[in-house]
Amino acid sequence: MYGLTRVLSGTAVVLLGLSLVACGNKGGSSSSGTFGFPQVKQDDTATITVWVDADRSTAVDAFKKANPGVKLKVVSYDGSANGSNSFRTKMQLFDRAGSGWPDVVFSSQNNDAAWASQKSNGKPAFAAVLNQGLVPKTTLDGFTAGSLGPCTVEGKVYCLRNDLAQVVLWYNKSLLDKFGYTVPTTWEQYQALGEKVAQQHPGYIVGTVGDAWTPEVYFWASKCQANDVTGPKTVTVNTATDECRRAATMLDTLIKNGTTPNVSVFTPEFVKKYAGKVLMAPGPAWYAGAIFNNPQSLNVPKGQLGVAAPPAWGGDTPVTGNVGGGTWFVSSHSANLKAAEKFVEFVTTADDYQVNLAPGYPAFAAAADKWIKKQQSSGYYASDLQPVIKAGTEIWDGWGSGIFSQEAIWAKTMTPAVAGGKNLTDMLPQWQTAIKNQAQVDGYTVK
Repeated sequence: MYGLTRVLSGTAVVLLGLSLVACGNKGGSSSSGTFGFPQVKQDDTATITVWVDADRSTAVDAFKKANPGVKLKVVSYDGSANGSNSFRTKMQLFDRAGSGWPDVVFSSQNNDAAWASQKSNGKPAFAAVLNQGLVPKTTLDGFTAGSLGPCTVEGKVYCLRNDLAQVVLWYNKSLLDKFGYTVPTTWEQYQALGEKVAQQHPGYIVGTVGDAWTPEVYFWASKCQANDVTGPKTVTVNTATDECRRAATMLDTLIKNGTTPNVSVFTPEFVKKYAGKVLMAPGPAWYAGAIFNNPQSLNVPKGQLGVAAPPAWGGDTPVTGNVGGGTWFVSSHSANLKAAEKFVEFVTTADDYQVNLAPGYPAFAAAADKWIKKQQSSGYYASDLQPVIKAGTEIWDGWGSGIFSQEAIWAKTMTPAVAGGKNLTDMLPQWQTAIKNQAQVDGYTVK
């Protein structure tokens, strides 16, 4: 799992109070079990506690409808969004208390297996091993090649991917045609277009930098070696490379001219100011349903939204980043592993959710094929969705899945700098130092 995709991949919110420490399973008496981890005494009739973010509420509803006999207690939390680390923090509290663990947890992050697979405070690892009999091999084999990489530690699978989040270039075909622009195929063309838009159509934008996943969108796609996790506890961090500087310089230009504002796509400000004015935006596959085809967000009309392959830098082969995608964990402390496994298998593979309701590109291959066909047949899109599929094979393998969150580091170090008028290029050394310091806090040797 050390590189997020050192394999090919074919392709919020109620905060939890400390009172939740008292909920969940108590632990009971342990037994070695048959799934590769110690198990508590099992009760197939026990209620399972499921933690989800607001966006996964439809997954819970779909499971309840299909499985009325399974008793659920659903708790809403932020899903560790933007690297809040709430998932890990809460589990550490439960480890110290010796009780309270939920049976199933959804996380919006891809680096949680790195810590959830390890013992904590003398307690067994939170995450149950899934590939030693708990989840059927046929199910695991059905996931898109490489998609379980971030869930895999030393050959053991500790989570199931919800969806894939490869970055593509979303664009408004109607606006491009109206203004006489063409879709850029390189980042140099993208920057030039942003400069032209600033002069000819001020107020329109070509991207944003206000979200914590900005480095995954722009710097990962530039092969910036800010997050090259090379082993269980080793990482190379070098933001002084040309690859890092070119991305930062481009963004500095587009931030300054107003075409790439420092505003989060999930804020009312963004919708109010930029609805109808997003010419294009590099972003993950899930932007389609979460941002563009969403009545509560940009609500782009049918027939306008197109998608293109991620741009390339110069003559390089195009590569792209990955923004989350989401993961589902089963707790090793669960007293009803049967129901917990049934839940995570359903929400990651069943058409009732992944094809019919999920906004993002499913990680389960069969569901992904059907999802693409359904989206394409809807007539909503102004282009073929093939670039979404292809981008999954172009995720650069030099960006890893360490314990530390790049999103949290960026939000703390770089977002305020941009808000204060500083150039990203000038801030690259500070970014490197912040990454190095956090990695060392988490026990990494930094090169």
